[in-house]
Amino acid sequence: MSKTYIFGHKNPDTDSVTSAIALSHLKNQQGLDTVPVVLDNINAETEFALKYFGIKTPEYINDVKLKIEDIEYYKDYYVTEKVSILKTYELIKENNVTAIPVIGENQKLLGLVTLKTIANELIRGNFNTIETSYNNIIETLNGKEIYKSHDEIKGNILVATYRSQTIITNIEMDKNTIVIVGDRKQVIDYALESKVGQLILTGGQLLTKEQEELAIKNEVNVVSTNYDSFYTAKLINLSAYVKVLLSDARIESIRKSDYLETLLDKSGKKGYNNYPVINEKGKCDGLIRITDIKKKNRKKVILVDHNEMEQSVIGLEEAEIIEIVDHHKIGDLTTSKPINFRNMGVGSTNTIVYMMYKEARLEIPRNIAGIMIAGIMSDTLNLTSPTTTNYDIDAVENLTEISGINREEFVMQMFRKGTDISSKTTEQIVTSDLKIFQIDGRKIGVAQVFTLEAEKLLEDKEKYIEAMEKIREVRGYSMLILYLTDIVRKGSYVLYTESAKDILKDAMDIDRIHQGIYRKGILSRKKQIIPKLMKMI
Repeated sequence: MSKTYIFGHKNPDTDSVTSAIALSHLKNQQGLDTVPVVLDNINAETEFALKYFGIKTPEYINDVKLKIEDIEYYKDYYVTEKVSILKTYELIKENNVTAIPVIGENQKLLGLVTLKTIANELIRGNFNTIETSYNNIIETLNGKEIYKSHDEIKGNILVATYRSQTIITNIEMDKNTIVIVGDRKQVIDYALESKVGQLILTGGQLLTKEQEELAIKNEVNVVSTNYDSFYTAKLINLSAYVKVLLSDARIESIRKSDYLETLLDKSGKKGYNNYPVINEKGKCDGLIRITDIKKKNRKKVILVDHNEMEQSVIGLEEAEIIEIVDHHKIGDLTTSKPINFRNMGVGSTNTIVYMMYKEARLEIPRNIAGIMIAGIMSDTLNLTSPTTTNYDIDAVENLTEISGINREEFVMQMFRKGTDISSKTTEQIVTSDLKIFQIDGRKIGVAQVFTLEAEKLLEDKEKYIEAMEKIREVRGYSMLILYLTDIVRKGSYVLYTESAKDILKDAMDIDRIHQGIYRKGILSRKKQIIPKLMKMI
């Protein structure tokens, strides 16, 4: 069973990270193999909560795009350089493809042999010499071993078709001669006496006892085949090492870890169909063919705390979404088949996950209950946000009982840690919790920072506005708005790029607006900010 990744949105906050962890634990108890992951570095608040309850930070993933390793290719499909041309051809035909990789020591890729390469060799190849092995000759000629002195064979091919006396008188033989001969005792004797490298007897011919003794004495390899001399001469070159077909041209290959789009792009430029696959150790792992890319083992994913493409992982369109658990407005995601989509108007995704535990009648471990509290309290601002529901309050009360913590003490520690921005740059503060919304084809950036020192931050508002304008321009946003949410005063100060000024004025329903304007009771981006902006655009 393949692993399923569970993750929240980009710029992960405490609710998205902890709900991914809690849901992963639930799914694993139900028999699904899942792992929680994050799409970016976690913030200080989340880090504090995870450490407080002794839970490891989920691993980071960059994308869920299809890689070569996700495609069904011809694995463990290759030949060694000393396999015969005939055996190579048979393997190619057996797999109904047109090529096969050739490897050397340690599975190093040496080249690629195609049916076209073999055809060219049969038509334009060198038929006078051969480099092969004794076993290759046996296999190619369906032969019988008579005597084997050595395995490596290299030399000139001689088909004994002249009269015996003509051959004996005019043709010299030595260890570099491979002789093909039928029922010609004098030629056989001459070949054995000349200590040829290989003697091939056709028509089922065998050696006499005296000839066998001479073959052993002079270390002459002898093979017998039932084929006639003409057919044997046609086949013998197919016993040659396949490495003789390799050229010095650069080998076009692809790595298992490469993206599928990389292969398709390469194929579009090169026009090739066959590509050897190289594994993480640099060894040849098989062959992938462009025309055979059909079955794709898409990565399985479960989304929490979001359901919009812009907020999700890179390559989501290449993955298989099997479930979504969220408490935001329904976005632009589509799936190719029905999935479980749990969407509720509550203050936190963890509240929904809590309900799922109850429905499944599964116990929630103390540490999981603890991080779920952190997620709910973070997203509802200690249950004071207008998004807070009775479901959130009920979940927190029950989870507090399970975890056994002093909730108020823990939450205040968490908020202090989360609002400490002393070590962050201006850009890091603006983008730490930035969500992008697609509205009428425009990208609208809405950032929110929860702080206990809002007024202190406003002393540097010009610096923040300058950074926001730069981020908007570089990232191609239509506008960018930053809400500095004061946890104590329970309201937000608003900073914005110039392009957002008129829309904000209409959304706030005021005549005059200025940088750093304070809006009492504005705490929820999801419920109080985004809906009004959408109506104005």
